[in-house]
Amino acid sequence: MTSLTLRNIPDEVIGKVKALAALERRSLNNELLVVLEKGLEGETRLQQEKASAIPPSAQAGLWQDMCGQWQDERSTQEIINDIRASRTMGREVCL
Repeated sequence: MTSLTLRNIPDEVIGKVKALAALERRSLNNELLVVLEKGLEGETRLQQEKASAIPPSAQAGLWQDMCGQWQDERSTQEIINDIRASRTMGREVCL
C-alpha cells in the first residue's frame, strides 16, 4: 500500500476528523480513509451525472421546440402571483 503525508491541515478540520474518529471508534488514519473514500464516491457520482447530462446543443433544441407552447387560462399577472407565492421566503429576489 502507498503512504501519503498531508501538510497544513487546518486545526478545525483535523479536530472534526478526530471527533468523528472517536465517535466511530476508529483510528485517525482509518477515519481519514473512510472520509476520503466517501468523498471520492460522491465526486465520482457527480462526474457521472454530469457526463450523462443532455449536451448544450440538444438542450437548445429542446428549448426551441417548447417555445410558444405554454398554454394557460390564467392571465400573465395571475401566473406571476402564483410563482411569487410559491417561492421560499427569506431570500430577496429582484426582477
